[in-house]
Order: sequence, then structure tokens, then C-alpha cells
Amino acid sequence: METVPLGSGGPQVSRAGLGLMGMSGIYGPADENESVATIRAALDAGITLLDTGDFYGMGHNEMLLRDALRGVPRDSVFIQVKFGGQRDPRGAFIGYDASPAAVKTSLAYSLQRLGTDYVDLYQPARLDPRVPIEDTAGAIAEMIDAGFVRCLGLSEMGPETIRRAHAVYPVTELQIEYSLMSRGIEARILPTIRELGIGVTAYGVLSRGLLSTASARGIGPGDPRARFPRFRAGNLQRNLGLLTALEEIAHAHGATAAQLAIAWVLSRGKDIVPLIGTKRRDRLAEALGALDLKLDPAEMAAIEAAVPPAEVAGDRYDEGQMAALDSERA
Repeated sequence: METVPLGSGGPQVSRAGLGLMGMSGIYGPADENESVATIRAALDAGITLLDTGDFYGMGHNEMLLRDALRGVPRDSVFIQVKFGGQRDPRGAFIGYDASPAAVKTSLAYSLQRLGTDYVDLYQPARLDPRVPIEDTAGAIAEMIDAGFVRCLGLSEMGPETIRRAHAVYPVTELQIEYSLMSRGIEARILPTIRELGIGVTAYGVLSRGLLSTASARGIGPGDPRARFPRFRAGNLQRNLGLLTALEEIAHAHGATAAQLAIAWVLSRGKDIVPLIGTKRRDRLAEALGALDLKLDPAEMAAIEAAVPPAEVAGDRYDEGQMAALDSERA
């Protein structure tokens, strides 16, 4: 597994990371034994960057990661944690809290659940509209100075917010959705973070399965992804048409649509680390095949042309969530 710096001169991480969110019920039930086996398979494949959040299963995800890492040298993995998402006892999201007190309290609980003395990167999951980003970044900087955190990250934030946080303490990484179907960062966000030397961990590289034959063709009644606009009737059929175009190219290369979609994200620059979001070893193995694909610029252009952003039906989140994203104000 190739390693790359996360940001300009940042810590070395694997060329692809593992996103653990799906292992804690966000997209339906997950088998805990299989999830642990998937994390261990990722480590065996050379993946070092592991992405979790304290609100994934209300702490379940962090404890799952702790169990999977038993016996693994702490300095051999890079654990990044998102915080701030507030959930009620039924699991419903009820807002965000990125106040300085929440930074420190949430971190204390995460360290306990993870069974570690520090996290490699700590980041607010979203901008808290009630709290200046300078206050959030400043509190994380205090935790860095105290040795409980190594790097400051941000998630789904726009250029102005990124600059303000970076002025308080150097931002190492921005986590944001980026795929053939979600390319909003290219206009202003990507130029800003490249100017500042900030890396990207890209989630949603398969657009929640819409760019994966095995996942998208199996969507049925009751699928938890139905809450996302791109999976609603009408929109789904149009988007599956784009998948068909990608599948045709994949077949010619002896690959899968998912592998081409990941390869495209990899091609956007070594400062962009795609997160493979899966809870199964077979899907992980398929995704890792993207790292071995050798595609020239003309082939990459054909992949891009198969999924024109203007043809994608539906936003990546519903109207209320889109309005709350600082990154969408860019």
C-alpha cells in the first residue's frame, strides 16, 4: 500500500482509508464479527487511516474499533474522529454542538471508548452555527498542546470557514463528500485547501452505492438509503442509467463500476485520500482493486464523461441538511 502525506508535510497515511460509519447501523444492520474482520482485513492490506465518529451508533463505532485494534501497535494506525453530532435516545439527529466544552467532553469520552491516550486527528462533523469556528479550532488546539490530539481537521466546511480555522491553528485535513456524482468542491473549496496545504479525505466516493453494481442493483423496499434524494423514485432510475454507462466502460477494462469510481477519485491528486466505506470483506477487496488499475488520461476522461454532474438527479442530502452545510455555501 502506497503512503502519502495528509496535507502539505502532514502525517503519512495509506493511499486509501477505511470509513467505519456503516458498521454501526447507519445504513441498516451490520454483523459485528464481520465488521471486526473487515477492519482487520483492511489493516492486513496496508490501510492505516481509520475514520470514525462518536455519534456513529452513539459510541458503538468507537468501541468496535477498539475491539478490532486489540494487539495492534497504536502507532501503526491513524485514527481520525468526528464529533458534534447530537442524537436522541431513538437515534434521531437533533443538531450539532462544537462548543469548546463539547470539544473537550466529547474527546474525553472518545478516548475512553477507543482505549487510547490520543487520537491522530479530531474534527467537528459540521459547522455549529452558534459557535465561531475560531472557538472550536482553538479548543482542539488546546487538546493538541495537551497531547490528547495530534492534528486538527474539519468536515464539510466552506472556504471562508476553513481560512478562519487555519488562522487559529494549521488545519491538516478537510473531510468532504467527493465522487463522480458529487463534485461541488472543485469550484472554490479544492483551490482553497490546496493553497493552504490542507489534505482531503473523501467520503461518499461511491455515492452511497449508486456507483456500485453490487449495491445499487440491490436497492429494494425499506432500504435505509431511501431517505436520500438520489434514491427516490424517478431520481433513482435516472441515476442507475448513469451507472449503466459506467458499467460498460468497466466491462471493457475487466473491472467493476465501483473500482472505476474509486480510481477516478484517486486520479484527482495524491492530496485526496478516498475513504472506502464498507462493513464487509468482499466489498473491501473489490474496492482495493481500484488501487491496481492503470488508466491513462483518455480513459479517465471517458469515465468522467459517463457520469456528467449535470445529469445526476437529486441532491446528496435533503433540503434541510443541505441548507445546514457550510460547504454548500461556497
